[in-house]
Amino acid sequence: MREANLKNATDEDWATEYSDLILSIRVVDSLDAALEHIAEYGSLHTEAIVTKDAAAAQRFLNEVDAAGVYHNVSTRFADGYRYGLGSEIGISTASYMRAGLWGWKG
Repeated sequence: MREANLKNATDEDWATEYSDLILSIRVVDSLDAALEHIAEYGSLHTEAIVTKDAAAAQRFLNEVDAAGVYHNVSTRFADGYRYGLGSEIGISTASYMRAGLWGWKG
């Protein structure tokens, strides 16, 4: 197992796509701050909120502009194979109508 190499994120990190096993995490003081950060730096691909606050989760799901918006699940499920739509959707930022779960097998 590799040793953790932790460092503080910079403004440049938020606009960087690493194509590597690198994770940038920002802890914010409010949902408004999170939504502002995502509006500025979001991927338009997948965004997720981890919270027990149902109202905050619903607002997040309604306001975030991304092809996949999730509540209390991993963004690794943003995969065309999981949706049953083929692997090419896994890299798409196209928005699809909200229709609930698309596929159970994968």
